[in-house]
Amino acid sequence: MSAKEKAFTKDVFRIKGSIIRRIFWPVTTNTLFATIITYAWHNGYRFVLTNSVVPLLSVVVGLILVFRSSYDRFWEGRKSFATVISNVRNLSRQIWVNVALPPSDQGDTPNKKGKAPVLTASQLRRVKSEALHLCLAFPFAVKHYLRGEDGLNWSDYHDVLPKNFARFDEVGYQKSKTDLTTSYHSISTKSSGRSSPDLGRGDATKRVRPKRSKQNLPSQSTPLLSDVVTHRTVEFRPFADDTSLPLPLIIAHEISRLLFYFRREGLLETVGPAGTNAMNGLVQSMVDNMTAMERVANTPIPISYGIHLKQCVTLYLFALPLTLVNDLGWMTIPIVTVVAFTFMGIEGIADEIEMPFGNDPSDLPLDRYCHDLKEEILYIIERLPESGEGIYGYDDGEGDD
Repeated sequence: MSAKEKAFTKDVFRIKGSIIRRIFWPVTTNTLFATIITYAWHNGYRFVLTNSVVPLLSVVVGLILVFRSSYDRFWEGRKSFATVISNVRNLSRQIWVNVALPPSDQGDTPNKKGKAPVLTASQLRRVKSEALHLCLAFPFAVKHYLRGEDGLNWSDYHDVLPKNFARFDEVGYQKSKTDLTTSYHSISTKSSGRSSPDLGRGDATKRVRPKRSKQNLPSQSTPLLSDVVTHRTVEFRPFADDTSLPLPLIIAHEISRLLFYFRREGLLETVGPAGTNAMNGLVQSMVDNMTAMERVANTPIPISYGIHLKQCVTLYLFALPLTLVNDLGWMTIPIVTVVAFTFMGIEGIADEIEMPFGNDPSDLPLDRYCHDLKEEILYIIERLPESGEGIYGYDDGEGDD
């Protein structure tokens, strides 16, 4: 027996990870109903339906089940997350290789346009490492955001998020709402040792952001009309509602700021404006695909449709033994069980993969995708050479002679 045949046989009798547990009681209920109908028929009770009823219902139920299929949502989620992974790989490689100190104006090196470097080679390496960690943190943040897992106190964040993210608090940006700038030059000159994020802070990834039009408005407001009539309020104090920004968008913002910093300091002269625009395009694509996954996660099948589908399937399965018992007798019971298992299994699978970003066995293995990407990015930082001497045409010590 080949490996595929063994796997097929194993899957036939497999319960863990299957839909059996989800549909066990509905199928059992239909089986008991079919048993009652069959037993009553054998005891002289003749309540049967014509065979023309089942074909009519089966067409309707079949069309509903086809429309209910959620595999397109599952596949769209997989494609979008794969695109994010691809963009992170490409952006990390381009930052690691293309971000380099400008050539010196002294000696025999070519005199490119540029200015004296603001960073040393070791400092630039630390900044680039921070940038790659930001790129790596994006899919991790997207994973938690799609699952509604707010905050920074998740174990997989500890060695992924850069240390400067400890400043983020419950308003979704940073401790000081008036100071919205961070010097990456000051970050680069610090020790390369990484500290854990401040896990006592609130979340920066609220799934549902509160609107500013709450009834509980702060006192810094004034009515547009008199107090006698219903009125709206004008809000003067910013951040009155402490609205938050999803963590993936914060990370994308920080990556864009880093790219701007690299360009401003002349660290992207090797690729020029076109290369910088390409990197920014990768960041934009990451946000676009996050939005596509957000659409899948936040757009469920309408509740009325799901209820109607369950009602139609139940009516169909309850009508089935009434049409079969006259011809099949006791064989009605196993046949109804098989049909119920098939129909309810299809509906159960569609319902289970409707939101493919969760933690169920049938959902996408986002944890594994992120872990594999983490190994790749850390390999780049720890082992692969970055841009450096020799790329401007002068000898790097590895000549032919």
